[in-house]
Amino acid sequence: MIASARNPLTYDPTVLVRVLARVAALPGTVVVFDLDSTILDNKPRQARILREFGAAHGIPILAAARADHWVDWSITRAMANAGLPADEIAHLAEDAKQFWRDRFFTSEYCRDDEPIAGAHDFLAAIVAAGGFIAYCTGRHEQMRAGTVDNFARLGYPVPGDRVQLLMKPVFELSDDDWKSEAYARLRQLGGVVAVFDNEPTHVNGYRAGFPDATVVHLATDDSGRPVALAEGVVSIKDFRRS
Repeated sequence: MIASARNPLTYDPTVLVRVLARVAALPGTVVVFDLDSTILDNKPRQARILREFGAAHGIPILAAARADHWVDWSITRAMANAGLPADEIAHLAEDAKQFWRDRFFTSEYCRDDEPIAGAHDFLAAIVAAGGFIAYCTGRHEQMRAGTVDNFARLGYPVPGDRVQLLMKPVFELSDDDWKSEAYARLRQLGGVVAVFDNEPTHVNGYRAGFPDATVVHLATDDSGRPVALAEGVVSIKDFRRS
């Protein structure tokens, strides 16, 4: 579900230029990026899982599922978009959800993620301007290897001297609690000048926790909770600067 269905968004792609200028003026400052639906499109991962479910159950129409069948986080809606009749969806829904849960949160499958448009070049520009990148994600530590492999495949900056990847210590910790816990770790890295995230609850948390930072909402998809964006937050659809 896209946040604009709940409250009006203020789109401002020029914020990307302003963030780069601020980083260039303050070398060593930190720019924070969420991963899923922020700099990474996980719909190819979702589609692979649905194709494998279709193949395992002898359902050709699902074995041919595509990334564009996923418009939100609902596997049953993706099944419908692939052309499966409603009665078959109802019969298969619980098995499909469990099949998805067993695979989505794994290193093996997250390697399939693709870039959000413009993200590769924007990340490179942050590094070139002297910035420090902090990836702060709701993924848990067991997904680290696949995540870093995926970064390398896409040409994203990988963890090192000027890049950190902060992940949940355990799967069971909620994303909301983890993001709040991560604030202290982010502050230890340096001055946070900008944050990019797709989840309105997390965007608002960053806005409150880092009032001097530019906090940007990615209007891609999210959990669908009815949360209005905080005052002063602008939205972008992707990282293209033109």
